[in-house]
Amino acid sequence: MLVTHRPDSPSARDVVGRFGPMIYGPTLLFALGEGAVVPLIPVIAAELGADVPTAALVVSALVVGQLCGNIPAGWAVARFGERITMAVAGGIALGAAGVLAIAPSLGLFALAVLLIGFCAAAFGLARHSFMTTRVPASFRARALSLLGGTFRLGMFVGPFVAAGLLAVFGDERAAVWFFAGCLVTTVLLVLLGPDPETQLLPPATVETTAAVEIAEDTGEPVTGSIPTAERVGVFRTMWRHRTVLARLGLAAASLSAVRSARQVILPLWGLSIGLDAQTIALVVGVTGAIDFALFYASGQVMDRFGRLWAALPAMLLMGLGFIALSLTHDLDQAAMWFALFAGVLGVGNGLSSGILLTLGADTAPKSDPAPYLGSWRTLTDAGGAVAPLLVSGIAAAGSLALATGAMGAIGLLGALAFVRWVPRFSPPRR
Repeated sequence: MLVTHRPDSPSARDVVGRFGPMIYGPTLLFALGEGAVVPLIPVIAAELGADVPTAALVVSALVVGQLCGNIPAGWAVARFGERITMAVAGGIALGAAGVLAIAPSLGLFALAVLLIGFCAAAFGLARHSFMTTRVPASFRARALSLLGGTFRLGMFVGPFVAAGLLAVFGDERAAVWFFAGCLVTTVLLVLLGPDPETQLLPPATVETTAAVEIAEDTGEPVTGSIPTAERVGVFRTMWRHRTVLARLGLAAASLSAVRSARQVILPLWGLSIGLDAQTIALVVGVTGAIDFALFYASGQVMDRFGRLWAALPAMLLMGLGFIALSLTHDLDQAAMWFALFAGVLGVGNGLSSGILLTLGADTAPKSDPAPYLGSWRTLTDAGGAVAPLLVSGIAAAGSLALATGAMGAIGLLGALAFVRWVPRFSPPRR
């Protein structure tokens, strides 16, 4: 169903221009600091006595914390609002960053990493919920793709900042203090800057008629303000929306899994065909640049032609790219094929930017989306967390080529799931 707007509804440029610093600025700062710290977590863990497997376990605490934080974050946003949730999450993360810098033991260090992941989930869900309730649907995908691109920019630039700090100070904890500085700025920006929640009217006030027409499968009433409907709680919301979560949510989890597998498989593949670390880093860096360059194009495609037009090509490119790569391990030009298909995977990943955020926003209850988004993000994060374990298990039982092909198969199955469920749960065109 097409969504109509009043002539005086704000344009995408108006919203980004007026609220960009408040909407995207905190996300960029948080991601920039996190991106600087993440590569150094195993290094600091090793200094505290961790061996390689234990250091990997400490790094995984970040993902575990994010998984565990999504559902509580959904409750917090629904109960206290996006701004308070972001400020509290930033403050707790600041305390955790302080612990990272001075932790005397590995256990305390790992607990701080877990807590940062928990706060990252709350921070991300608060902004996702804000965009869902306040950004008009006609350019929702572009706005959310820009949000995802802002996060990617921070995570991309962060490691370079960390490298510069290491060159200047010669201490890994300098990056932790940089993260703390980013968090302080983020919290101040959230608390002292203009509140976009009160200045930007929810689309429901502009699109009341359309919002009433687009009813939820569950029969929830859609009201003219955000929020005035009865809150039903996190777990009741999960049960009420179990159909879309079990279908479209699992398709989204497959996309998250393929994305995560790309980050694991490419470095391992380069090592397995005998490339040196510098060449591998160059190839992975170039694919990351391709990925980042395409993030806004994904939103434009979704807003103009529909969600499936971005989701399907992205899944097909990554699925077929993995399968093709799995067949090149023993070829004479293995390095060339590695670079080529790494680029294909980068294009596919770039085209998928903002898809998970947008589909979550499309299918969320209009009156109180935060509890639903907590469940949605838990599913997608779980897909990303399981993928490295799946790659490791299949590679150990068979080979890396078999694991790569298996992830390609998951990508193709996910593409079929998107074809089946996106038209049902998300309007074909906005």
